[in-house]
Amino acid sequence: MTIIIGLLVTLGCMLGGFVAMGGHVSVIWQPWEYVIICGAALGTFIVANPLKTIKDTGKALMEGLRNDAPTPRHYLDVLAVLYSLMRELRGKSRNEVEKHIDEPDQSVIFQKFPSVLDNEDLTAFICDYCRLIIIGNVRTHEIESLMDEEIQTIRGDMMKSYHALVSISEGLPALGIVAAVLGVIKAMGALDQAPEVLGGLIGAALVGTFAGIFFSYAVVTPMATKSKIVREKKLRLYVIVKQTLLAFMNGAMPQVALEHGRKTISAYERPSIDEVEQETLGGGSQTDPAQKEAA
Repeated sequence: MTIIIGLLVTLGCMLGGFVAMGGHVSVIWQPWEYVIICGAALGTFIVANPLKTIKDTGKALMEGLRNDAPTPRHYLDVLAVLYSLMRELRGKSRNEVEKHIDEPDQSVIFQKFPSVLDNEDLTAFICDYCRLIIIGNVRTHEIESLMDEEIQTIRGDMMKSYHALVSISEGLPALGIVAAVLGVIKAMGALDQAPEVLGGLIGAALVGTFAGIFFSYAVVTPMATKSKIVREKKLRLYVIVKQTLLAFMNGAMPQVALEHGRKTISAYERPSIDEVEQETLGGGSQTDPAQKEAA
């Protein structure tokens, strides 16, 4: 929603200012200039990226438009799952714990928190490292190094769409110049026309330069940045898991280990200690803390 509002504000101020200066909006409407710029940008985007990245870029843009970032509810669910698993690891036999991590879809722990179970990659991340903890012969610093490597790999995959969009945004001004040059070439073919006609053709050509810069800095770059912010927040879930499990491996009690994970959440989104205790010790609540505040 914020992206749509921002674009409306940008367009409103730009067009309003142009009209206030005495300009005519009809001059800016040069659809074939836009076809040249956007078509060339799309074509270079397809050339430069594999099909998987192209599909993921569409997904990232939709995530940005929906602001599909983790909410306090997601953070609480992850912490609650980790707490339950740590309790199992601490007090149950290996066979009893393995049934939860080998088949998380059938686990009563994961089934209580569908927001975690629906995130297949995060669920696999949790289960993989709980499985390593069960083995019992691994050192904490080895697990930490392995987690860092995997999180870095996950981040690289998540940011491919962002880098692809940034590359296109950087190229759009140049593509706008290409469209402008083509317009000037067209205008040069009409030098025998009246000055009014020739002036209109030159003005239409210059719209290409304007459009390339506008699409770059006012549309593509902000949307790329928004998708990056959303995905970095999703990556934070992995950091929560990492810090919590490492603290547990170092001998911390489950409730104390949760604090290590909770502290990695941004202060303005971080659930309070009381909310975490209610979620873990008190049996949990399916109400989003943000919704409680609104109520």
